[in-house]
Amino acid sequence: MSNTDTPARTPGPWDAKPDEAVVSEATSQPAFVEEPVEKDQSLVWALLSTALMGGFLWFITQSAIAAGAVLIGLFVHEAGHALAMNKLGMGPARIYIIPFLGGLAKGRREPKSEWDGVLVSLAGPAFGLLAMIPFVGVWMATGQGEWLMGAFFIAMLNLVNLVPAPPLDGSRALGPVLTRVHPRLEQIVLLVIGVAVVWWGLSTGRFILAAFLALSVFSHLKRGVWRAAWGTLSWPEAGKSLALYLLTLALCAAAALGALLPMVEGDPAGAMRLGLNYLGVGR
Repeated sequence: MSNTDTPARTPGPWDAKPDEAVVSEATSQPAFVEEPVEKDQSLVWALLSTALMGGFLWFITQSAIAAGAVLIGLFVHEAGHALAMNKLGMGPARIYIIPFLGGLAKGRREPKSEWDGVLVSLAGPAFGLLAMIPFVGVWMATGQGEWLMGAFFIAMLNLVNLVPAPPLDGSRALGPVLTRVHPRLEQIVLLVIGVAVVWWGLSTGRFILAAFLALSVFSHLKRGVWRAAWGTLSWPEAGKSLALYLLTLALCAAAALGALLPMVEGDPAGAMRLGLNYLGVGR
């Protein structure tokens, strides 16, 4: 039987009026709620945080050139992250300077895959080495060793960030590779290294860094499951991630040693000893 065969019925008092029915149908549909967009950092706070960071760097280095080198290196490092985020559809990314701690590049979206996350994490240290070029250039023109030390500090900034301890870039690059081997391997390795880095910070007098890393390790302990919900690396991606990590690590280490070579008359062993002394692990 078709609907046209059904006799018409007179609406009763219980039936909704036409206008009310339309309103009821409209309100019953779930409204689309846009996710709140985080406000950008104000210009005043951006300038203030940069000034505080610059002052802090000058206080611990007692050198305007070294402080300027680290600050510029920090911006270039975070710019590398931001460029990768924008390229991979996570942007527009923003850069923040966090007084006494460092910097942060933040995208508006999560990476589409863990492979994208690895690329973003390694883009900072790799791109950050470019900040060494003007300092090496000024040293070549003037012969003043302080400019070469500035280049060394930039290399060390990127090298230290590759340590696989949360929340440094190394943990984001190497962590997914370890998870691909076994889900618990990332937690064990990163926590052990994180505790070792905290101990290093305390034993070498880098108390602010040690406290920051200790808080990060503690927060990771509370999280339980570390890998985000966007999946895990495939085995080919894990192999490429490990290769890229080791290549970036080698480039940063070579850049740091290269900056020290002129200070030790080209002796690689002497440059390595000088670098280890700076880290507080040499004799």
